[in-house]
Amino acid sequence: MIDEIQVENLALIREAALEPARGLTVLTGETGAGKTALLSALKLLMGERADKGAVRDGEEALSVAGRFYGVACAEDPEADPPSAESGLGDLREVVAVRRVTADGRSRVSLDGRMASVGELARAVAPTIDLCGQHEHQQLMEASRHVRMLDAWAGEAVARARAVYEDAFATASASAAELARVREAGEASSAKLDEARFVLQRIDAVDPREGEYDELAAELARVEHAEALAVAANAAHEALAGEQGALDALGSAISALDGAARYDAKLGEFAESLREAGYVLEDMARETRDYREGVEFDPEALARQQERMASLQGLVRAYGPRMADVLERRAEAAELVSLVDDAAERERAARQKLDQAEEALAQAASVLAEARAEAAPRFAEAVCAQMGRLEMGGAQLVCDLAPLERGQWTKAGPQTVEFLFRPGAGMRARPLSRIASGGEVSRVMLAVKVVLGEVDEVDTLVFDEVDAGVGGSTAVALADVLADLARTHQVIVVTHLAQVAVRGEAHYVVRKAEGAGGMPETDLRRLAEEERPAEIARMLSGDATEASLAHAREMLARARG
Repeated sequence: MIDEIQVENLALIREAALEPARGLTVLTGETGAGKTALLSALKLLMGERADKGAVRDGEEALSVAGRFYGVACAEDPEADPPSAESGLGDLREVVAVRRVTADGRSRVSLDGRMASVGELARAVAPTIDLCGQHEHQQLMEASRHVRMLDAWAGEAVARARAVYEDAFATASASAAELARVREAGEASSAKLDEARFVLQRIDAVDPREGEYDELAAELARVEHAEALAVAANAAHEALAGEQGALDALGSAISALDGAARYDAKLGEFAESLREAGYVLEDMARETRDYREGVEFDPEALARQQERMASLQGLVRAYGPRMADVLERRAEAAELVSLVDDAAERERAARQKLDQAEEALAQAASVLAEARAEAAPRFAEAVCAQMGRLEMGGAQLVCDLAPLERGQWTKAGPQTVEFLFRPGAGMRARPLSRIASGGEVSRVMLAVKVVLGEVDEVDTLVFDEVDAGVGGSTAVALADVLADLARTHQVIVVTHLAQVAVRGEAHYVVRKAEGAGGMPETDLRRLAEEERPAEIARMLSGDATEASLAHAREMLARARG
């Protein structure tokens, strides 16, 4: 949802700001006033390729900034869309800035950090449908039709799709396992011989986990046993030998105790030294025990050194860590096992795959049936809205086509595509082949009204929706747009007074003469008391008493 857009130095726009309502926002003005430039600004924030020719004459760069709520900001196109039920305070806020210099360089920032145009497109574009320009309409992408149908169909299709997706993942994993088993079973003799050699060499040493580090620590002690014993003995003698630390400490304590009757402070010193003496006595005993526990066994040392040499040989060959050695052994053992038991393993993998495929086929059938039941109801609902828009005998057809098993995807075992039939007896064709921009926009409008709150797109922008529309159709169009604005943020560029009066926010676009005589586009939000004059202009070209009265009547009727 768009909270605000700010534009600087784009085409004829020197500076403009748009703060659309959460419901219906209308943009009106004379043809050529600059409404298209505002849509170009929005396209730049959706990640469209920048054109240096869009920079206002005489300026170094253009800038477009936007603040959005409820933006997906997801790499995964399957990610859940933002909640349409929560308030603005519960939605994610994203601030995007796009700057294009006169020499064609483009700079993007998202929430104050540098970003790529691709990141910008992924963050903003999924939540906005720009209707009227074919290249931006998500309805034109057949790959999205299945998601629209499934979202509208509700729980019945959702349950069937969840079961299908699980079955599809299981079948894909089973197929991958069968391929792996077959590949291993077909391993070259050289590869197999190498695996057998690795397995034999490592098993000959038979290293256990953690042994290398334990042995390294033990060898350090055994190889330096004499030095360790000498050090422990020296420490013991310094503590407990004649004239050692304990004797000196005892003398100090006796001296302090003798004088303590004259000054209690010396008694405190003596007590502290006694406590220190307990620590020294403990250390004297421990150094003595350590000295006596040091043993030197040349034969044991030789065995340990020989063992370490064997382990080091494995590390040099398959390391650099013993963990790498053990991993290499596991890989070699698995390959040998796969080859030795190839037939049995392949049989088991094939059986598992057959079971997975059977479950997938059942899930696919249920999903296809659920969609087949929902598709005509969805098309009927859209056609009803198209009837409200007085589109004659035009119809939307929801075409479901089964796929070969090898073409199945996570989305399902069939394609779903919305087709357009201009009239009874005419052939239904893909929406992308509809020639009229106004026509395709009205089809989009009908689809979006039917989708309602389940639509994953927050904001809809209509540019050509009123092309060739007048009379009762204009009133119907305004009613449908108002209905749509209950579940979406809707921005409409319109020349119809019937649509303009339904807007919650009304902006007028005018072209004026700027500094130096250069034309300049001005965008201004109209206050309520200013709207009758603009509506009157749209009705009759100027604000006569009759047109003003009619405009006030239309506005009053629109308010309810």
